[in-house]
Amino acid sequence: MPLDDSQIERYSRQILLKEIGGTGQEKLLNSTVFILGAGGLGGPSAFYLAAAGVGTLIIADSDQVELSNLQRQILYKTSDIGQPKGKVAARTLRQLNTDIHVWYSGERVTDVQLDEVLPGCQLALDASDNFATRYLLNAACLRHHKPLVTGAVMGFEGQVAVFRHGVDPQAPCYRCLYPTTPQTNNASCATTGVLGGVAGMIGSLQAVEAVKELLGIGTTLAGELLLVNALDVIFHRVRIAKNPSCPTCHKG
Repeated sequence: MPLDDSQIERYSRQILLKEIGGTGQEKLLNSTVFILGAGGLGGPSAFYLAAAGVGTLIIADSDQVELSNLQRQILYKTSDIGQPKGKVAARTLRQLNTDIHVWYSGERVTDVQLDEVLPGCQLALDASDNFATRYLLNAACLRHHKPLVTGAVMGFEGQVAVFRHGVDPQAPCYRCLYPTTPQTNNASCATTGVLGGVAGMIGSLQAVEAVKELLGIGTTLAGELLLVNALDVIFHRVRIAKNPSCPTCHKG
Protein backbone atom coordinates (compact mmCIF):
# COMPACT_ATOMS: atom_id res chain seq x y z
CA MET A 1 0.00 0.00 0.00
CA PRO A 2 1.44 3.43 -0.92
CA LEU A 3 2.41 5.82 1.87
CA ASP A 4 -0.26 8.37 2.80
CA ASP A 5 0.45 12.06 3.39
CA SER A 6 0.80 11.63 7.15
CA GLN A 7 3.31 8.81 6.73
CA ILE A 8 5.30 10.77 4.18
CA GLU A 9 5.61 13.59 6.71
CA ARG A 10 6.32 11.32 9.70
CA TYR A 11 9.11 9.40 7.95
CA SER A 12 10.33 12.24 5.72
CA ARG A 13 13.86 12.30 7.14
CA GLN A 14 14.25 8.59 6.42
CA ILE A 15 12.63 8.77 3.01
CA LEU A 16 15.21 11.41 2.04
CA LEU A 17 17.95 8.81 2.49
CA LYS A 18 18.64 7.31 -0.93
CA GLU A 19 19.25 3.91 0.66
CA ILE A 20 15.68 3.90 2.04
CA GLY A 21 13.35 6.13 0.04
CA GLY A 22 9.63 5.52 -0.23
CA THR A 23 10.08 1.89 -1.27
CA GLY A 24 12.22 1.12 1.75
CA GLN A 25 9.79 2.84 4.07
CA GLU A 26 6.93 0.77 2.71
CA LYS A 27 9.02 -2.35 3.30
CA LEU A 28 9.64 -1.35 6.91
CA LEU A 29 5.92 -0.80 7.46
CA ASN A 30 5.30 -4.32 6.15
CA SER A 31 7.98 -5.88 8.38
CA THR A 32 7.61 -7.74 11.66
CA VAL A 33 10.38 -7.94 14.27
CA PHE A 34 10.45 -10.10 17.40
CA ILE A 35 12.24 -8.46 20.35
CA LEU A 36 13.26 -10.64 23.29
CA GLY A 37 13.67 -8.40 26.33
CA ALA A 38 12.38 -4.87 26.90
CA GLY A 39 15.05 -3.58 29.27
CA GLY A 40 18.23 -1.56 28.83
CA LEU A 41 18.85 -2.87 25.30
CA GLY A 42 15.38 -3.82 24.14
CA GLY A 43 13.97 -0.44 25.18
CA PRO A 44 16.05 1.76 22.86
CA SER A 45 15.97 -0.90 20.13
CA ALA A 46 12.19 -1.09 20.22
CA PHE A 47 11.83 2.69 20.52
CA TYR A 48 13.87 3.40 17.40
CA LEU A 49 12.31 0.56 15.41
CA ALA A 50 8.86 1.87 16.31
CA ALA A 51 9.87 5.42 15.40
CA ALA A 52 11.32 4.16 12.11
CA GLY A 53 7.96 2.65 11.21
CA VAL A 54 8.62 -1.07 11.50
CA GLY A 55 5.02 -2.13 11.09
CA THR A 56 4.72 -4.85 13.72
CA LEU A 57 6.77 -5.35 16.88
CA ILE A 58 6.34 -8.43 19.06
CA ILE A 59 7.91 -7.97 22.50
CA ALA A 60 8.53 -10.71 25.06
CA ASP A 61 9.48 -9.82 28.64
CA SER A 62 8.32 -11.55 31.81
CA ASP A 63 9.60 -8.96 34.32
CA GLN A 64 7.93 -6.06 36.09
CA VAL A 65 9.19 -2.48 36.17
CA GLU A 66 11.45 -1.77 39.16
CA LEU A 67 12.87 1.50 40.45
CA SER A 68 16.43 0.42 39.59
CA ASN A 69 15.38 -0.04 35.93
CA LEU A 70 14.66 3.65 35.40
CA GLN A 71 18.35 4.63 35.26
CA ARG A 72 18.67 3.01 31.81
CA GLN A 73 15.38 1.51 30.60
CA ILE A 74 13.87 4.36 28.61
CA LEU A 75 10.40 2.90 27.96
CA TYR A 76 9.38 3.31 31.62
CA LYS A 77 8.69 6.08 34.13
CA THR A 78 8.29 6.18 37.90
CA SER A 79 4.52 5.65 37.78
CA ASP A 80 5.07 2.37 35.90
CA ILE A 81 6.86 0.67 38.81
CA GLY A 82 5.26 -2.69 39.59
CA GLN A 83 3.58 -3.04 36.19
CA PRO A 84 4.49 -5.72 33.59
CA LYS A 85 7.26 -4.47 31.33
CA GLY A 86 5.77 -5.91 28.16
CA LYS A 87 2.42 -4.23 28.76
CA VAL A 88 3.98 -0.83 29.53
CA ALA A 89 6.44 -1.11 26.64
CA ALA A 90 3.63 -1.86 24.18
CA ARG A 91 1.59 1.08 25.44
CA THR A 92 4.55 3.47 25.19
CA LEU A 93 5.41 2.39 21.65
CA ARG A 94 1.82 2.63 20.47
CA GLN A 95 1.70 6.19 21.81
CA LEU A 96 4.90 6.99 19.97
CA ASN A 97 3.66 5.71 16.61
CA THR A 98 0.01 5.06 15.85
CA ASP A 99 0.97 3.60 12.45
CA ILE A 100 2.34 0.40 13.93
CA HIS A 101 1.08 -2.70 15.73
CA VAL A 102 2.72 -3.77 18.98
CA TRP A 103 2.04 -7.12 20.61
CA TYR A 104 3.56 -8.37 23.85
CA SER A 105 3.95 -11.48 25.95
CA GLY A 106 4.50 -11.36 29.69
CA GLU A 107 5.41 -15.04 29.89
CA ARG A 108 8.92 -16.45 30.05
CA VAL A 109 9.88 -17.38 26.50
CA THR A 110 9.82 -21.06 25.48
CA ASP A 111 10.51 -23.10 22.37
CA VAL A 112 6.77 -23.46 21.85
CA GLN A 113 6.23 -19.71 21.94
CA LEU A 114 9.15 -19.05 19.59
CA ASP A 115 7.90 -21.67 17.15
CA GLU A 116 4.55 -19.87 17.06
CA VAL A 117 5.94 -16.36 16.67
CA LEU A 118 9.06 -16.52 14.50
CA PRO A 119 7.50 -17.85 11.27
CA GLY A 120 5.64 -14.56 10.88
CA CYS A 121 8.71 -12.38 11.53
CA GLN A 122 11.45 -11.15 9.22
CA LEU A 123 14.02 -10.83 12.01
CA ALA A 124 14.63 -11.50 15.70
CA LEU A 125 16.41 -9.12 18.06
CA ASP A 126 17.96 -10.50 21.24
CA ALA A 127 18.03 -8.08 24.16
CA SER A 128 17.95 -10.73 26.89
CA ASP A 129 20.33 -10.95 29.83
CA ASN A 130 21.30 -14.61 30.11
CA PHE A 131 22.93 -17.27 27.94
CA ALA A 132 20.20 -19.90 28.31
CA THR A 133 17.68 -17.54 26.70
CA ARG A 134 20.15 -16.47 24.01
CA TYR A 135 20.84 -20.10 23.11
CA LEU A 136 17.09 -20.75 22.96
CA LEU A 137 16.46 -17.87 20.55
CA ASN A 138 19.51 -18.71 18.43
CA ALA A 139 18.30 -22.29 17.93
CA ALA A 140 14.79 -21.07 17.06
CA CYS A 141 16.17 -18.64 14.48
CA LEU A 142 18.02 -21.53 12.83
CA ARG A 143 14.86 -23.66 12.77
CA HIS A 144 12.82 -20.91 11.17
CA HIS A 145 15.54 -19.40 8.95
CA LYS A 146 15.56 -15.93 10.50
CA PRO A 147 18.47 -13.51 10.96
CA LEU A 148 19.35 -12.64 14.56
CA VAL A 149 20.65 -9.34 15.93
CA THR A 150 22.17 -9.69 19.39
CA GLY A 151 23.50 -7.28 21.97
CA ALA A 152 24.96 -7.33 25.46
CA VAL A 153 26.14 -4.67 27.88
CA MET A 154 27.88 -4.43 31.24
CA GLY A 155 29.69 -1.60 32.96
CA PHE A 156 31.08 0.70 30.29
CA GLU A 157 31.32 -2.07 27.69
CA GLY A 158 28.98 -3.65 25.18
CA GLN A 159 28.85 -5.81 22.08
CA VAL A 160 26.65 -6.21 19.01
CA ALA A 161 26.58 -8.96 16.39
CA VAL A 162 24.41 -10.18 13.53
CA PHE A 163 23.99 -13.89 12.85
CA ARG A 164 22.61 -14.98 9.48
CA HIS A 165 23.05 -18.76 9.71
CA GLY A 166 19.27 -19.06 9.53
CA VAL A 167 19.36 -17.68 5.98
CA ASP A 168 22.96 -18.61 5.08
CA PRO A 169 24.10 -22.07 6.28
CA GLN A 170 27.73 -21.09 5.66
CA ALA A 171 27.50 -18.28 8.24
CA PRO A 172 28.25 -18.75 11.95
CA CYS A 173 25.50 -18.82 14.56
CA TYR A 174 25.52 -17.40 18.10
CA ARG A 175 26.60 -20.76 19.52
CA CYS A 176 29.66 -20.71 17.25
CA LEU A 177 30.77 -17.63 19.19
CA TYR A 178 29.87 -19.01 22.61
CA PRO A 179 29.82 -22.85 22.40
CA THR A 180 29.41 -23.11 26.18
CA THR A 181 28.20 -20.70 28.82
CA PRO A 182 31.11 -18.42 29.81
CA GLN A 183 32.32 -18.48 33.41
CA THR A 184 31.21 -14.86 33.69
CA ASN A 185 27.58 -15.94 33.24
CA ASN A 186 26.74 -15.06 36.85
CA ALA A 187 27.85 -11.47 36.33
CA SER A 188 25.01 -9.04 35.68
CA CYS A 189 24.13 -5.36 35.75
CA ALA A 190 22.74 -5.97 39.24
CA THR A 191 26.12 -7.17 40.51
CA THR A 192 28.62 -5.22 38.39
CA GLY A 193 26.71 -2.09 37.35
CA VAL A 194 26.12 -0.42 33.99
CA LEU A 195 26.11 3.13 32.64
CA GLY A 196 22.67 3.83 31.17
CA GLY A 197 24.01 5.63 28.12
CA VAL A 198 26.09 2.59 27.14
CA ALA A 199 22.96 0.43 27.15
CA GLY A 200 21.31 3.07 24.97
CA MET A 201 24.27 3.04 22.58
CA ILE A 202 24.23 -0.73 22.15
CA GLY A 203 20.43 -0.89 21.84
CA SER A 204 20.51 1.86 19.21
CA LEU A 205 23.18 -0.01 17.24
CA GLN A 206 20.97 -3.10 17.33
CA ALA A 207 18.10 -1.07 15.89
CA VAL A 208 20.34 0.24 13.10
CA GLU A 209 21.56 -3.27 12.25
CA ALA A 210 17.96 -4.52 12.25
CA VAL A 211 16.85 -1.84 9.79
CA LYS A 212 19.82 -2.60 7.52
CA GLU A 213 18.99 -6.31 7.58
CA LEU A 214 15.30 -5.69 6.87
CA LEU A 215 16.11 -3.48 3.89
CA GLY A 216 19.26 -5.22 2.64
CA ILE A 217 21.30 -2.02 2.73
CA GLY A 218 24.84 -1.13 3.76
CA THR A 219 27.39 -3.38 5.38
CA THR A 220 25.97 -5.14 8.43
CA LEU A 221 27.76 -6.84 11.28
CA ALA A 222 26.86 -10.24 9.81
CA GLY A 223 29.50 -12.70 10.95
CA GLU A 224 31.26 -10.06 13.05
CA LEU A 225 31.28 -8.97 16.68
CA LEU A 226 31.51 -5.26 17.45
CA LEU A 227 33.13 -4.65 20.84
CA VAL A 228 32.53 -1.25 22.40
CA ASN A 229 34.52 0.25 25.27
CA ALA A 230 32.75 3.53 26.01
CA LEU A 231 35.04 4.48 28.90
CA ASP A 232 38.05 4.72 26.59
CA VAL A 233 36.05 5.31 23.37
CA ILE A 234 37.35 2.16 21.64
CA PHE A 235 35.41 0.27 18.96
CA HIS A 236 36.79 -3.02 17.70
CA ARG A 237 35.35 -5.44 15.10
CA VAL A 238 36.19 -9.13 15.33
CA ARG A 239 35.42 -11.73 12.66
CA ILE A 240 33.42 -14.69 14.00
CA ALA A 241 34.59 -18.04 12.67
CA LYS A 242 32.09 -20.76 11.92
CA ASN A 243 32.63 -23.56 14.44
CA PRO A 244 32.65 -26.97 12.67
CA SER A 245 31.80 -28.56 16.04
CA CYS A 246 29.07 -26.09 17.02
CA PRO A 247 26.51 -27.89 19.21
CA THR A 248 23.66 -26.01 17.50
CA CYS A 249 24.42 -25.51 13.79
CA HIS A 250 26.93 -28.32 13.10
CA LYS A 251 25.32 -30.95 10.90
CA GLY A 252 27.69 -33.81 11.62
